[in-house]
Amino acid sequence: MGANLPVDVDRVRLELGRADGPAVSAAALLLTGAGRVRSGADLVARDQPGAPGHAVRHVGTPDGAEAVEVDLAALPDSTERVALCAWTGSGTLGRVTGLRLRLVAADSGTVMAHFDMAPRSETALVAGELYRREGRWRFRAVGQGYDQGFAGLAADFGLTPAPARAPRPGPAPRPAPPARPQTRGEELLPADMGERLSLRKQQVATSLRKGGLTGVTARVILVLDASGSMSGLYAKGTVARVAERMAAVAALLDDDGTMQAWTFATRPARLPDLHLGELPEWLRLHVRVGQLGVIGRKKRPKSRADGQVDMRTVGIQNEEQKVIADVRAYVRDHPVPLPTLVLFFSDGGVYRSKEIERELRAAADEPVFWQFVGLGRSHYGVLEYFDTLPGRTVDNVGFFAVDDVDQVADPELYDRLLSEFPLWLGAAREAGVLR
Repeated sequence: MGANLPVDVDRVRLELGRADGPAVSAAALLLTGAGRVRSGADLVARDQPGAPGHAVRHVGTPDGAEAVEVDLAALPDSTERVALCAWTGSGTLGRVTGLRLRLVAADSGTVMAHFDMAPRSETALVAGELYRREGRWRFRAVGQGYDQGFAGLAADFGLTPAPARAPRPGPAPRPAPPARPQTRGEELLPADMGERLSLRKQQVATSLRKGGLTGVTARVILVLDASGSMSGLYAKGTVARVAERMAAVAALLDDDGTMQAWTFATRPARLPDLHLGELPEWLRLHVRVGQLGVIGRKKRPKSRADGQVDMRTVGIQNEEQKVIADVRAYVRDHPVPLPTLVLFFSDGGVYRSKEIERELRAAADEPVFWQFVGLGRSHYGVLEYFDTLPGRTVDNVGFFAVDDVDQVADPELYDRLLSEFPLWLGAAREAGVLR
C-alpha cells in the first residue's frame, strides 16, 4: 500500500485477480486533477467497456477475472488519474482470498508491479491508480476501501447520481500472458521494521478515510527539533521512533515514498532525504541532538559520515522561525503540483512568537499545511492559539501536544496528526491556494 513506480510504456493493463471467494468486478474511473469524473462517460466497466476515444477499455484475464487496458498516450490532458476500482455484489471483500492487482505492460506482457490486498469489511475499494506527475505517468498501489459498495465509491469521485447498481461481475474475452512481479525499496527493510511500516500505512489510510480522503497524494516534509532540551528524548530513542512512524505517512501519501527532512535549533539544517529502503541507516546517522559551540579555526570537526550535519553548527536554542523560513524557501524553489504536508516536532520552549506568527501568516497563501506536534508540556507560544488568529486566507496550521508520544498508539497518533489536513485541503482548493 502506497508503493509507486514510474510507468515508461504507453499501453498498460491493470489486472484484478483472486484465489477464491465471491466474484469481484473491476472498473476504471477517469479523473481530473481535482479527483473527480467529468461525466458518466468517465466510468469504464463491463457494461460500459470503452471510454470516449477508446483510450481505456475493459478487458479480461486468462483466469476469468477482469482488467482494464489503458493507452496512456491517448488520454486527454484533462485526465490526470485513472483509478482502478474493485467491488463484490455478494457480501464483503473480506470473503475474497488472494485479492491482487497486477500492472502489466500490454505489449510485452511484463508485470511491472504486483499488489496483494487483504480487505476486511469493505464492499468496494480503489485498488490502484495511474497518475501524472510533472508530465510523466506513474502507478501507485492504493488499497483504500468503502463500506457502502460501488455506489458509495462512485459518489465519492463525483459520479452522481451514482449507478443504482454496480455493473455486473463477469469476465471479458481478452486474455493476458503471465510474467514476473517487481519489488521496491521497502523490501530491503528488516522484517520487523517492514511489518511495522506495512501496518502503519494501513492505519494512515484509515485515518485519511475518516477525513474523507482517498487516493490523495502530497509531498511530506519532516522537521525535528534538536535543541538542548530535546536531549533526553533523543537519548531514549523517542525521536527516532517518531521519525519511523512518520515514514509511514510519507510511504502512503508521497508519490515516490521519499520524505524531505530538516533539523533545527539555533540554526536550521536540511538533512538528506529519507528513502524508505534506507530507513534504519537514516535514523542512525541523522536523528541527532544539537550541540553547544561552533567550529573555530583551530578546531577540527569530528569525523562524520557522508551527508551528516555537524550538529555543533545547529546549536541548542529554539529558533523555529528560521527553519519555517527555510522550508518555505525550499517549497517555493521546488514547486510540485501537489499539496505539501509539514510534520513539525518540538518539545516547546517557544519564545519567538512574533517571528513565528509572521512566517506562518505569510505562508497561508502557499500550498503547505503545517502540522505541529508538541512532545511534552513545555510552553508552545503562538502555536497553541494560532488556529484562532484571523486575517489568513485559510487556516494553514494544526497543533496538538502529548505528554508521552511513545504511549500514544499508532491509530490515535495518525488520527490526530491527519485530522486537520483534509479540512485545509478543502479550504485551500476553494480559496485558490491549491489548484
